[in-house]
Amino acid sequence: MLNNTFIRGGAGPRLAFMEKADPQQLAETLVALANTEGGTILIGLTPEGKQGQHTIRPDDVQQAMKAADDLYNPPVVVDKWEEAEISASRLPIDDEDELATEDKAKSNGKVESQATAKNSDDSKADSKADDKTDSDKTADAKANDAKAEQEGAKAATAADNTKNKAESKTEDKSDSKADASNTDGDDKKAADDEDVEDTSSDKFTVYAIRVPRSIELHAMGDGRVLIRSGARNRPLGGQEILRLASAKSTGAFESEIVPGATRDDFSRKMIDEYLEKRAERTKRPYNGKVDDLLTEIGAITSDGQPTVTGVLLFCEYPQQWLPQSSVVFAKFVGTTPRGESGLAGYTRREELTGPLPRLIEASWNLIWSEMAVSAVVKGLEREEKTEYPQFAVREAIVNAICHRDYRLRGRRVELRMYSDRLEVISPGGLPGFITIENIKDEHFSRNPRIVNGLFQWGYIEELGLGIDRMIEVMEQAGHRPPTFDARPYSFAVTLLNEREKPKPPEWVRNTNHRQARALQYIREQGSITNREYRGLCEGVSAETLRLDLVDMVEKGILIKVGSKKGTHYILK
Repeated sequence: MLNNTFIRGGAGPRLAFMEKADPQQLAETLVALANTEGGTILIGLTPEGKQGQHTIRPDDVQQAMKAADDLYNPPVVVDKWEEAEISASRLPIDDEDELATEDKAKSNGKVESQATAKNSDDSKADSKADDKTDSDKTADAKANDAKAEQEGAKAATAADNTKNKAESKTEDKSDSKADASNTDGDDKKAADDEDVEDTSSDKFTVYAIRVPRSIELHAMGDGRVLIRSGARNRPLGGQEILRLASAKSTGAFESEIVPGATRDDFSRKMIDEYLEKRAERTKRPYNGKVDDLLTEIGAITSDGQPTVTGVLLFCEYPQQWLPQSSVVFAKFVGTTPRGESGLAGYTRREELTGPLPRLIEASWNLIWSEMAVSAVVKGLEREEKTEYPQFAVREAIVNAICHRDYRLRGRRVELRMYSDRLEVISPGGLPGFITIENIKDEHFSRNPRIVNGLFQWGYIEELGLGIDRMIEVMEQAGHRPPTFDARPYSFAVTLLNEREKPKPPEWVRNTNHRQARALQYIREQGSITNREYRGLCEGVSAETLRLDLVDMVEKGILIKVGSKKGTHYILK
């Protein structure tokens, strides 16, 4: 879908901007996208996603495509490029944001749209301001009815309202026309961007080239094998090329036909759920034939035969044909698989079956039921802390289920819960050119159709960013970062439940060493009394300690609760 929201996200692993139709740059980007996850090239936009300064005609694009074809091998098969109109007023145009984006792009080689969040916030603020203005106008109109001497102001206000309505109608028609011309048809694009003025005069043309992920390995004429890494095209090293070539040579198991399965084995309930979730994500319902969509997403072949993808996503019991697709959970008493007697040390073991969406939910619910929950008092509020951050656990589960090698029979995803850690083990090594060293920055899927299905279902929030966020939330919760273990036929993620001691906040620097000890005590225990403070600081007079507490109350660090013997202090 080509709309302004899509473009505002900025260039990335699946979206490239080109200011002019340059054959060399076009060839490199075609090769990089085809070798990785596929994506879209937009010609006519600067690297920051703004309107380019060059006038581009359809002939320029056609000639660039033809010239680019001679610069790499084998050919990249793409559909005919599309011509689309977009509105300049709906692109990021804030100079400060643009400079920040460019600086960041220069520093790390990635183009990220920092303007998106700011524009969204500004748009919401503008919308609220507009609502307030309309309210004020209504109030003024009522006042004018009561005061004849303000008839002139009333007339002016009415004229302004009429003008605004006329402009609003013009915008609605313009948005509707743009949506109709969009081949993917986002019915709610106008609603998403309604706070930005749009006129036909600020529209300009871009050329979209949609590049599918290729089953072949493509190289430039000079021998470089490129992949898409963030918002740039990166050449692979020797070993990376061999791994990517090996991954592509084995073919896509997820697209193979499943012997014995038929289209009738698909659950209507699972299909309806997928359509509903897909409509929520894309903001538009699917009105075509269901089997046409199933063919498009690779769930069935053109003649209606179920594929591995279709069986795993839509059959109530895919393990009938793919027994390796189940998940095994085991809860162990200690830190090893064996107990003190030498026998299996687990207290609970379950095998989970069902389609992939159900496996994800069942796996999460099972771990959640076994997860320790502790209560921590912060200020006046009681906060529950889980043994592991919820996002990290769900991300580890989703990654294991959607990225595992389903070609490996007899191996299942394993969830091992020990007293000190959670291990999520996925059959199959890291795919393609992915390594432990680049796993945070690169993205390559063994099962892109399954990944896309779970993305549309809502189990994957944003493609390619899960590992980064998993590490982030673990550290934010006071845990050590997750560890990764890659072997030829398995990949394991380990989440440790050991928490580091909470770090005092920055404002602790404005306190003395006694006050710092008191604050650390409150962070761990929830509150402190005068008696407890004296116990922490033996040899210090009671009056000095009382003044310490008064000082922190006056600085807004602590809140005094109760009186006399019931007095205690908590964090504000």
